[in-house]
Amino acid sequence: MKDFVSLFPNHEKMVLGFNYGTLLTLISMAIAVVIIRFAACKILPRVFQKVSEHSQKASDALTGSGKALGVAIGSGLILMLLGDLDHSSVVMPEFLESTLPGLLQLIMVVSIVICAFRFVGVVNSIVVWMDDDGDLDGSQKTVVSAVESTLRFLIILFGTVFIADALGFDLTTMVAGLGITGLALALAAQDTISNIFGATTVLLDRPFKVGDWVIIGAVEGEVMEIGLRTTLIRTSLDTVVTMPNANLTNTPVENWGKRRFRRWQPIFKLDINSNPDSVKEFCAGIVDMVDKNGKMMKQEASFARVASLGPDAIDVGCNIYWDIAGGKEEREEREAFLLSVMQLGKSLELSFYDNRRMHQA
Repeated sequence: MKDFVSLFPNHEKMVLGFNYGTLLTLISMAIAVVIIRFAACKILPRVFQKVSEHSQKASDALTGSGKALGVAIGSGLILMLLGDLDHSSVVMPEFLESTLPGLLQLIMVVSIVICAFRFVGVVNSIVVWMDDDGDLDGSQKTVVSAVESTLRFLIILFGTVFIADALGFDLTTMVAGLGITGLALALAAQDTISNIFGATTVLLDRPFKVGDWVIIGAVEGEVMEIGLRTTLIRTSLDTVVTMPNANLTNTPVENWGKRRFRRWQPIFKLDINSNPDSVKEFCAGIVDMVDKNGKMMKQEASFARVASLGPDAIDVGCNIYWDIAGGKEEREEREAFLLSVMQLGKSLELSFYDNRRMHQA
């Protein structure tokens, strides 16, 4: 290996400050890096194929991680080979000879940091793959979101240290400088510290989890992600609100996701000339539908009663409790229930009050 440069023909011939042997060696190493990079971006997704097969995001993250990992491996191998070469046969410009090892070390470290940062995108798919039913609930999504944020923070923190070391900074001097300016940094970072404390409070107290519909101050929407600094909330207008976690420690949180039931109080308006006995049967029929509906609960507190008599309509007020978790399912069940109420009214020859018809008359 030490005489690798001398293996090339005419290796002592000079061109652009290099001898032929050194130039061809460097070109061979660059080609090897390209090959390793290509191989890594193909092999890594195959190794984690079961993890990424159901997630395009994870597949893209693995491909990106593989590319960065290939560059890191290639740079590390070149760095090792350069240290193992017979330097008496290596001829290159003095500037490049002095900077090439440091440049390769920097490329290797940056590639490792990029690889690790991109690989964080695979964490969610790994958890889904390990989960029994392959479907994460809100609590699991919250933990995964917190783990991803923590990993990104640690990667950036340690990556910065390693990159600074690769650039030749004296870490001892840096640490001493941080000690001198620590107070200023603490004051400057107090908002960040407050946000991290807020995230810790959310994870420990669990006032909400990913997927819950919440109202926090003037913001209402579904919790998308809980990070170290911020919580992302998607509103009903499909916009995303970035909520600093520090606000969560002193702002009331109304969590619709923790409801034990969904109360519904519809009012049915019947024509004022309706038969009272039919109206009574109509109310009894609604109560009977509630009793037989498997998606309803608290039947003892449910009712359908004549609430008021107006000049044109009879108001039948209802009190109903749904035992339903999702909004989509609730809308479907409401539709089926309302159609059944319509059928009940028609069977009793009752007419629902139409305000438009009254105005036309």
